[in-house]
Amino acid sequence: MIELSQAATTTAGVAILAAVTVTSGGYFLTKVVTGKVPTTAFQTAFFRAGHAHAGVLIVFGLVCLLLTEATALAGFWRWLAGTGVLVAAIAMPAGFFFSAMGKGRERPSRWIAILYLGALSLVAGLITLGIGLLTA
Repeated sequence: MIELSQAATTTAGVAILAAVTVTSGGYFLTKVVTGKVPTTAFQTAFFRAGHAHAGVLIVFGLVCLLLTEATALAGFWRWLAGTGVLVAAIAMPAGFFFSAMGKGRERPSRWIAILYLGALSLVAGLITLGIGLLTA
């Protein structure tokens, strides 16, 4: 049996509940691809990417959270290893969606910066977790 710290249990519970929001994104995406919400090809592509990243990164983030429990990491490094991917699961889709919002948009807006911050969180969390697992 896997024993989770209280922090990991709470974080996992919040992530599972946050996964429900991916459902509303799926509903919106269905309206986009069926033409009920008019979008440009760029917007459709970014909305799809945002939705896909949200679902995949929540699942991947939960796996990383569990694996962090098998490391000797502490403090900030433990937090980063356990939640870096989950932070990316919020930031990267937000970057895709927010940067594509606006009638007739053909290019990302400045909100794209959120996507890059999410990618940084993703990479930092994965590197930290990988090192933590290899040195456990």
